[in-house]
Amino acid sequence: MERFDARKWDEKKRIGYSRKVLQLFLNPKNVGEIENPSVTAKAGSPACGDMIKLYLKIEDDRIVDAKFRTYGCAANIATASMLTEMIIGKPVEEAKKIKFKDLVEALGGLPQIKYHCAVLAAEGLRQALAKWDVIQGKRKIDESFVKLILAAVIDPLTGESVLHGHKYLGCEIEGKKVKIKLAIPKDSEEAIVFEEQIRESFEGLDVDLEIEFLG
Repeated sequence: MERFDARKWDEKKRIGYSRKVLQLFLNPKNVGEIENPSVTAKAGSPACGDMIKLYLKIEDDRIVDAKFRTYGCAANIATASMLTEMIIGKPVEEAKKIKFKDLVEALGGLPQIKYHCAVLAAEGLRQALAKWDVIQGKRKIDESFVKLILAAVIDPLTGESVLHGHKYLGCEIEGKKVKIKLAIPKDSEEAIVFEEQIRESFEGLDVDLEIEFLG
């Protein structure tokens, strides 16, 4: 079988991927985990087809290293790789300005049906840096923060955020205690999946997390 050579690819013909997307899919940068990361963030779910987990090392309010683990299509892998390249060396406040459209542009474009991969990566970064602000005492944990974290927790059945529909019933915050209420039967498979995802999303934060299922 002839080996694929991205250098010979006529851009955006056949499957609509640019040369840059294919290069990063075949040879992604910064794959893996950081030992003792400053902060982590996860967006998406393998059950829905695409997922990214970011690991950031931050020193003096500057991102000195970034790695990722991902599950999904070529666009998801390439987008995650590009994101890490874009943020390494950047001050935290500058990295906060990166939007999904910046990722799409840096990749030389994406098919519109794959824009969600760039949205997922940008959401993961936004979540990670919000968590970092909490760790640094620059942001308090309130309902807006909880919703930001839950926005990246995906319903494995619908592919939508747990905030969509009527699953999220609110939260109670008292000091380090955070209780999240969900309209999901306690002993269901769905509850097990959501609890695992939510706990992982709060990873690294000094909180006493409780998830109350009221279905």
